[in-house]
Amino acid sequence: MIMNQFMMGPGIFFSFMLFAFLAGAILFAFWIWMIIDCIKRDFKKDVEKVVWILVIVLLGFLGALIYFFVVKIHDKKKHKK
Repeated sequence: MIMNQFMMGPGIFFSFMLFAFLAGAILFAFWIWMIIDCIKRDFKKDVEKVVWILVIVLLGFLGALIYFFVVKIHDKKKHKK
């Protein structure tokens, strides 16, 4: 029984590490996507673009998430009307 638990341990550790790596890769890809979107997007003022790039870069994933909900979702709603 003890040997069985020991053998199961590395599998759980490997699964957790694989999950952490995949989650990190997805979050990193989302962060890069938001930076590229911000660079390509036409804002009313150039200062807005600089501020958003700083927010995304300095806050990392949280900044990218804020940008996504404030700019991208708002933009989609505006184009639907």
